[in-house]
Amino acid sequence: MAVETIAPDWEFDRFDDGSQKIHTEVQLKNYSKFLEEYTSQLRGIEEALDDSIGDVWDFTLDPIALKLLPYEQSSLLELIKTDNKVLNKVITVYAALCSEVKKLKYEAETKFYNGLLYYGEGVSDTSVVEGESQIQMGRFISFLQELSCFVSRCYEVVLNIVHQLAALYSSNKGATKIIESSGVHFQIVYEHLGELLVVLLTLDEIMENHGTLKDHWKMYKRLLKSVHHNPGKFSIPEEKLKPFEKLLLKLEGQLLDGMILQACVEQRFDDPGEGVAVAKNGAFAEEFAFNIRTIFTSVESKIGEPSEIDQRDKYAGICCLFVLHFHIFRSVDKKLYKALLDVCKKVPAVTLTANIIWFPDTFLTAKVPAAAKLMDKKSLQAIRAQRDTYLQQRAQTLTKDVQSYYVFVTSWMMKMESVLFKDHKSDKLADDLNSRCNVFIQGILYSYSISTIIKTTMNMYMSMQRPMTKTSVKALCRLVELLKQLQSQALNAIGTAKKRVISDKKYSEQRLDVLSSLVLAENALSGPSTKERRLVVSLALCVGTQLKTFKDEELLPLQLVLKKLDLISELRERVKLLCDCSFLYWHRAVFPIYLDDVYDNAVDAARIHYMFSALRDSVPTMLYAKHMESCDQLLESYDKEIMDVFNEHLLDKLCKEIEKDLRLSVHTHLKLDDRNPFKVGMKDLAHFFSVKPIRFFNRFIHIKAYVTHYLDKTFYNLTTVALHDWATYSEMRNLATQRYGLTMTEAHLPSQTLEQGLDVLEIMRNIHVFVSRYLYNLNNQIFIEKASNNKHLNTINIRHIANSIRTHGTGIMNTTVNFTYQFLRKKFYIFSQFMYDEHIKSRLIKDIRFFRETKDQSDQKYPFERAEKFNRGIRKLGITPDGQSYLDQFRQLISQIGNAMGYVRMIRSGGLHCCSSAIRFVPDLEDIVNFEELVKEEGLSEETQRAASVLDSVLGDLTSNSAEGTEYFKMLVAVFAPEFRSAKNMHLRNFYMIVPPLTVNFVEHSISCKEKLNKKNKNGAAFTDDGFAMGVAYILKLLDQYLEFDSLHWFQAVRDKYKKEMNAVMKEQNVQSASQDEKLLQTMNLTQKRLDIYLQEFELLHFSLSSARIFFRADKTAAEETQEKKDKEDASKAGGNADGANSTEPASK
Repeated sequence: MAVETIAPDWEFDRFDDGSQKIHTEVQLKNYSKFLEEYTSQLRGIEEALDDSIGDVWDFTLDPIALKLLPYEQSSLLELIKTDNKVLNKVITVYAALCSEVKKLKYEAETKFYNGLLYYGEGVSDTSVVEGESQIQMGRFISFLQELSCFVSRCYEVVLNIVHQLAALYSSNKGATKIIESSGVHFQIVYEHLGELLVVLLTLDEIMENHGTLKDHWKMYKRLLKSVHHNPGKFSIPEEKLKPFEKLLLKLEGQLLDGMILQACVEQRFDDPGEGVAVAKNGAFAEEFAFNIRTIFTSVESKIGEPSEIDQRDKYAGICCLFVLHFHIFRSVDKKLYKALLDVCKKVPAVTLTANIIWFPDTFLTAKVPAAAKLMDKKSLQAIRAQRDTYLQQRAQTLTKDVQSYYVFVTSWMMKMESVLFKDHKSDKLADDLNSRCNVFIQGILYSYSISTIIKTTMNMYMSMQRPMTKTSVKALCRLVELLKQLQSQALNAIGTAKKRVISDKKYSEQRLDVLSSLVLAENALSGPSTKERRLVVSLALCVGTQLKTFKDEELLPLQLVLKKLDLISELRERVKLLCDCSFLYWHRAVFPIYLDDVYDNAVDAARIHYMFSALRDSVPTMLYAKHMESCDQLLESYDKEIMDVFNEHLLDKLCKEIEKDLRLSVHTHLKLDDRNPFKVGMKDLAHFFSVKPIRFFNRFIHIKAYVTHYLDKTFYNLTTVALHDWATYSEMRNLATQRYGLTMTEAHLPSQTLEQGLDVLEIMRNIHVFVSRYLYNLNNQIFIEKASNNKHLNTINIRHIANSIRTHGTGIMNTTVNFTYQFLRKKFYIFSQFMYDEHIKSRLIKDIRFFRETKDQSDQKYPFERAEKFNRGIRKLGITPDGQSYLDQFRQLISQIGNAMGYVRMIRSGGLHCCSSAIRFVPDLEDIVNFEELVKEEGLSEETQRAASVLDSVLGDLTSNSAEGTEYFKMLVAVFAPEFRSAKNMHLRNFYMIVPPLTVNFVEHSISCKEKLNKKNKNGAAFTDDGFAMGVAYILKLLDQYLEFDSLHWFQAVRDKYKKEMNAVMKEQNVQSASQDEKLLQTMNLTQKRLDIYLQEFELLHFSLSSARIFFRADKTAAEETQEKKDKEDASKAGGNADGANSTEPASK
């Protein structure tokens, strides 16, 4: 049967069952989910790193920005094209003049105002060196020269505008008309003329209010005088001085005398050379007055209303135009003059720029004296008084205003959000755009009113030199924050509003055929809404609306739309201008009060961001300062000033408060003060730690990090000062993490425990005091204080010693042993003297002889009675004032020697404890790699090699220390033993015989101490004193008398003696129990109890002594130890020789 062969390219699952598709979809879904999560994570990181609160572009901080100003490269000539050549020319001239005015105004606002305002700033009053002010003025002269040229240019432009307007309106009947001008009102040109005059007025006001500038100018002139008298000294040629002095005089006359505007309006406008009549031109005078009235009517209705936008600035322009009109035509419209003054009741003052405020009433009375005479004095005074009442009203209503604006702005922000994130329906595009524009414009209105309130109030307080209440300051600061919020929101969405222009064309399409001006307007509108195009439209419409081309109901919407178009096209510029808080530089005195307020109401701490954003606004303007070597100095001083205030009024207070709170919380048991939140109130400072880092100049201010660092530093420093407080501080650290979410750093200091007694160093320096005041416990290895004035006794254990060694280093161990050796030397000297004393020596020799003679009868045991008799005999020799016999003192001496030995033992244990805890990170002590060699192999830097070698040596030290643990007891035995055992110290050989009486003495002492524990007066009470056993064991070892002592079988004798007595008592009890004598029975019981206690004490002493003897290898005599040493040496020699013989073979081990 033939098998069909399967083609090699045929796969098993060639038919599609759809499983693969499902699988891929699942994978894709997972992948997209992962991507979404990842994107949101990245966004979170980006937001955390982002310094600003919104998307407000900051010139100094953000490298890239999107500029949404409509812009095109076509010139005015290209835009103004109709078949009507004459009209083209007229419109072109006015358009060119208006854009020139805009340029001049921009230059003044950015360069000249700021240069003048900041003059003399950034220099602290204390650090001014003699001659510094003259140097500043010297640097500033070139700036004034530029300003002088600028002012002259303004004069020319004003002159030209007046001429061009006069040329259009001629009262001379015979003259040919350029275009039919009746009913044509170029109101926009007059508005621009007013703006230019306001620039000159502002310069005047700045000069007027600048005391520093004037003072420095005077000093500079004096300096020039002295240079003039002695030019050689200053190495300046005389011929250069004259022109320079002339220049200075010209500058002073033109700029510093407050005559900038005055000189402009007093120019000769009638120049026969120009061929244009101005002053005598009645038609022009009429037209000029008509335009002022028209502009005033439109401004007056809006000024001081909620919908006001730029009417105040226009009002200043109208006042200047009025003055210009008066100076050219010498006629006064009394009605208009009165109306102008009436506005002052609503608006007592106008802020021209930064902190320069202008009072229109003073201006009008000074510049138009003819009209002022006609007004009655009372009404003028009433206007002045109005300022004060205005300020008082402002102060009263400020808080209310702030609250209402808070509500307005927050609801506006919500609207803004909803408008921006709505889904667009294509058929409703126009409506959508319309509603957006309305929301934007509302935002502009809010920001205008808020910024006006702030500027006017602050500046009026300043110029009228009235004190400001704290509540006003806080309210104003709130408004500053609102402004910044508005700005961050408004700029989020300007881009979309631009499409609006397209839907605005239908108005001008209605009557295309009326006049070429309308064609022009239409053409201009059908491009991007640039400044030039909008200017051309308004100029064209001045001409195009004269022949009733538009019905009234058509004209109004058109004007409205154009107005909106103006606002929307310059939305970003407007918002930036209105929300610009650079004037705060002049009012930085309010910053501390503001910070105190933020600190007191911690709930909305995040608003600090807005304030810092406002403070940053003055940075770009500072760059125009010219009186310093570089404007960086000014910026630095500003930066320092703000940071100092911020540290003092917020950060430092916050740090102290939080530290205090943590301390009081940890020490609640001390009942320090009333912390009941219902009584003293509660402030949650944790809000400050959720504030994002604030960016200011080239630093981030992160409140949380600042406070954390402060607490870390404080806790670390205070722990180093008092190490035993470490537990308190670590508790405070944990509390800071729980309560405030601060991530604290561990101090990693050697922690001393709370019951830390004395430090090793202290003990070492005062070892003689230590051994007499502390009692040793052999089994627990602790020292306990004998007596203390406090309610507690200090103890010292291995852990304390290990901590101390960790603090001071292992080197301290050898020093301690050295000190102990010195101490023992002194004590052994006293010991030797006591043993040499005739009374003692003779008694001991007598006892030794007695024992040798009677040991067979007494079963090789030293009789207890002899020991007691010895004790009594010594007592007869004399007693110290506090009731101690010589034997008591000798016992104490031996206890002190034993204590010293106990301390040495403890030092060794502590050292091992410390080393083992340090070396626990080394994986294998047998096999430690050499880091230095590894680093050299890798060819790393020199510093790394050095570090590696240090690590090697540290590890080497630790391993050797932990492996050996030096045999200090051996050393202390070896150093004294030869001397003790020498022939000249034969008297010490009797020591073993004094041990039995000593033990009897010790047991009596010990029992009396233990009994005192149950008494009320615990003076002299103790439950342990193993120093005695240590001392006896050590001295017996030094004298090599373990065998001699053991031959006395002393403890056996004691046991026998007490057992015998107890049996006798038992018998007696049995006999007496029959006779039923109560009192006798009680006495018997007590006797039995006392015997029990004595026996128990002797047993304890026996055990302690046996334990202590183990330390000194009691199983071997001196001769045996010497023999052992010898054997070892021989073995090592033999081993060495064998090694030498085998060195040729390979080492296989």
